[in-house]
This record gives sequence, C-alpha cells and structure tokens, in this order.
Amino acid sequence: MRASELFIPTLREDPGDAEAVSHRLLVRGGFIRQVSAGFWTYLPLGWRVHEKAVQIIREEQNAIGGQEMFMPVVTPAELWQQTGRYSIPELWKIEDRMGRPFVLALTHEETVTFHAREIRSYRELPQMLYHFQTKVRDEPRPRGGLLRVREFVMKDAYSFDRDEEGLERSFRLQEQAYHKIFDRCGLEVVEVEAESGMMGGSESMDFLAPSDSGENTLVTCENGDYAADLEIARGVPRPPEFPARLDQPEEVETPGATTIESLAELLGIDAAATSKAMPVVNGDGALVLGLVRGDDRLDEAKLAAVLGSAMRPATQDEVKATFNADPGSIGPVGFSGEILADEALRDGQFVTGANRTGWHLRGVEHGRDFEARFADIRQAREGDGCPKCGGRLRFQTAIEVGHIFKLGTDYSAPLGARFLDEDGQEKPILMGSYGIGPGRILAAAVEQNHDEGGIAAWPRAISPYDIHVVVLPGLDEQGEQVAEALTEGGMSVLLDDRDQRAGEKFADADLIGLPFRVTVGKKTLEDGAVDLLVRAGRTEERVELSKIAVRVKELTG
Repeated sequence: MRASELFIPTLREDPGDAEAVSHRLLVRGGFIRQVSAGFWTYLPLGWRVHEKAVQIIREEQNAIGGQEMFMPVVTPAELWQQTGRYSIPELWKIEDRMGRPFVLALTHEETVTFHAREIRSYRELPQMLYHFQTKVRDEPRPRGGLLRVREFVMKDAYSFDRDEEGLERSFRLQEQAYHKIFDRCGLEVVEVEAESGMMGGSESMDFLAPSDSGENTLVTCENGDYAADLEIARGVPRPPEFPARLDQPEEVETPGATTIESLAELLGIDAAATSKAMPVVNGDGALVLGLVRGDDRLDEAKLAAVLGSAMRPATQDEVKATFNADPGSIGPVGFSGEILADEALRDGQFVTGANRTGWHLRGVEHGRDFEARFADIRQAREGDGCPKCGGRLRFQTAIEVGHIFKLGTDYSAPLGARFLDEDGQEKPILMGSYGIGPGRILAAAVEQNHDEGGIAAWPRAISPYDIHVVVLPGLDEQGEQVAEALTEGGMSVLLDDRDQRAGEKFADADLIGLPFRVTVGKKTLEDGAVDLLVRAGRTEERVELSKIAVRVKELTG
C-alpha cells in the first residue's frame, strides 16, 4: 500500500481530551476518529487491525465447533421485559413509527435464546453459536477512546447444553479458545474470577490485560496463586487492635463524631475496631442493614449478589423511620430486620452506632448482642492478605478484553427455550455466554506496546502492515525494489512514497508502530544496502538490499 494513496491523517499534537495512552496514540496515528462522545470511526489503518483481530477470533471459535451467524441490533422490548433486563439503565430504548418499543441490543442473550426455542430434542444438543455485531450502550460517561464507548463491535458466542456436565465442557472449550486468541493477538492477559453483574448466572471469568489505563482493577497475590477482578476479589484484612473486653455493650456519647475517623480519634481506638452500618433497600422493598468494619468499604456488587436482588441505598427518611436516629449513629443492636455482616466482624467486640443520634455502643459482639448473616461484602484493599496463602495483594489497572459466563437457565427458563430429554421430560436448556471486544484488543495492544515515539510496536498478527518502507527523496526506484522484494516474500508493506521531509516520515513511522521499518536513503546508492529497524526495542542493522526479505523472515521466526 502506498502512503500517498492511503487516508491516514496523522497528528503531531495529542487530542485535548485524551487521558489513556491508547486514546492518544490511536487518534494521533490516524487509526480512529471521534464522531460524537462515545462514537468512533475506525479509519483504514484502524479497521485493518480490528479485522485482523476479528479473523483470529473467528478461527478459534470455528476450531471449537462454533457456528457463525448474524443477529440484528434492534430487538423487541418484549424479550428484555420477559428476562427482567428492560430496566437496565444503559439499555438504549427506541420506538418505531407505530410506537412499539424496541431496544438497541447491548448484548444478544435474549435474541439468541429466542432462536434456541427451535431446539426440540436432546439429540440437537449441544450447540455453539456466535456472531460479530454492533452493540449500543447508553454509557453516561464515555471516556478513554475505545475503552468506554457507546457503540462497539463485539463477538458474542452462546452455548446450549442439556446438563451441567455439558455446560462445563462448553465453558472450558471457550476458556481455552480465549487464551489462544489473546496469545495470537500478542496480549498479556490474566484470567480472573469475576462478578457476573447484569448478565447473571452462576460463574464468570474475566480476561484482563494489564495496562496503565482501563476500567478494571486486577488483584493478584505477590506469590502468584490468586487473581481476581476487584469487584469479586477477597482479601484478608489486618487484625484489629481491640480495647479491653466488656461484659455487655456500654453507651458512650459521641457528639459530632459523624465519620469513622473522628469516632476512632474521639474514643482513642483503632478504626478497625469499629463497624460501619450501611442500610439498603432490597428488591422486595425491605430495609437490610449491611455491616462492614469501620476501616473498610462496602462492596455494593458483592452485597447485591448475596441478597440475590437489585438494591438501593436507604434514604435519610427511611433511616430515621426505622432507627429513630441519624445515619451516622445507627447500628445492629435492637434492629429486627435482616443484618448482613462482613466476615471480618464475626469475632471480637466492636464500637457500633447506638440508634440514638450522637451516641455509640462499645463492646458490641455478634451472637450475644445481635444476630447476622455473614458473607464477604467488603471491598478488598491493596496490601490485604491473600485468601489462599496469606501473601500481600497487589492492585493493577487493566482492560477487560473478554468475559465468559455460565448462564444456566437464567434466559432459557423465562423465554421458554426447552427440550425433551430421552426420558420424555421437558427441561430448560442450559446456556453459556462468551464475549470479546475487538476494539478492546486494539486499545490493550497499544497500552502494552508504546514508547515516547508512538506505538512500539503492533504485535505482528494484528499489525495493519508488517513493514514500513520509508523512501527518502530521489530514491523511488530503490524503494519500489525493496517493497516488491518484501511483498514477494509474503509480507504486507506500507510504502511511504509521499513527497515529505525525512523527519516527518520517520515521525509518522514511529507513531504508527509497524513491527519493522526499512529506510531507503542516500547510502543505498553507495553500498546497495538499507537500514532495518525493529520497532520494539529500536534495534537497527544494515542489510543488503537483495537480502532484506530473508533477514526480516529470520527476525520473525
């Protein structure tokens, strides 16, 4: 491809709103352009990378028996209403000219389950279906270029099985395929336990690409035996320094102590020896009291998962009506509703709110003074102990590039996707869902491969071209000769034949980040050789023009 014929509008300056490295370099390199907040156009270079990632995904899906199909973006609202997901805030809702409600699908579980209703017998199972389709998400705060967007292409695959054994097999096939996909794309990716969120189901795994930018936090143990997304990560907090034990709770006046820090300072105790009450209202409208240690934060996703329903924070009026006290003075003693306490509160005596404004209770102990259901509902913190070995937990920003779910019957049951087993009994199909975002692969590749000059360099499997041939003025014939030799050697070539200064060509080559750069300069006329630069690491050597294709092949293995 000749650069003089390619639409590649590179920029010398960073876009003003760019925070993530991938956002900055993909815009500057002429790979993408923003049309509106959260809506991006892939320019020719960017789309070549995108489609190379798509082809790798397609090949690995086909290898495990996946059957490609194509489902529409627009979906009848009725299907989402039947599964209970129509109220998702990010769901983009529309109407046709007759006023009938539809949604712009942000995922296709409902649609594919609609089709799965045509499966009648166990003899037709298992099935693995997938497609690449545009998704639309009413994202309130799009940011980071391709990291948080309103429209994107996603590969979503769906498995259909007759029993748990079959679902487990399908899930593991996809898990293995994902590792092959990311390995072929040249990404460093960690598979972790994850929260299923709006997708539901019994189990899910995230594939996180460590980076300096991203929407996820990767939690790992320093000893390498534990990894999880922060939303589901379990950590062991340090032991509290408890004051002397009391035989019964003791009221203490705490005027103005509205925060844990001020309470601990007033009483002269460790903040970890206090508890924090977080009242929420569950899906049935009942007020539930969540309890975590004073130095911890409640993880709302974990709490919602334990409750098994959507929830919201209780209002100040609801707190007053239930506890007859301001929110900063409430606690579990005397509360007759459900109490859900974090595991860290199981043993020991803690300071809690006294359900009397401006007062707290010392020496509150579970089992003696209140009864609670225990679960892991705290947010893990960096430096916590590993739940497996006790080592220190480390936090790292990461990009979610894939997510797989065991859905079970969460969609097949409400939508009526059932089959007849060999004994003649009708049963719901067990499903799995498996998503990958090719755009996220682009962003992650740049985040993991960049330097001060630009992208350094694209993994070859998804690079828009293999080699950037930079031709200096007056050497067009030699440049054509090099490009032809490389093309005949099976490589894709971007030939920079533009009438521009050498410095501008080199700057663009650094920015675009093809794996190799060949410079045809004045010395080529003297010695019949060219400069070969390996973009990653910037190692350079002089190679005879006639041997350039052979040398590049040697370097690529």
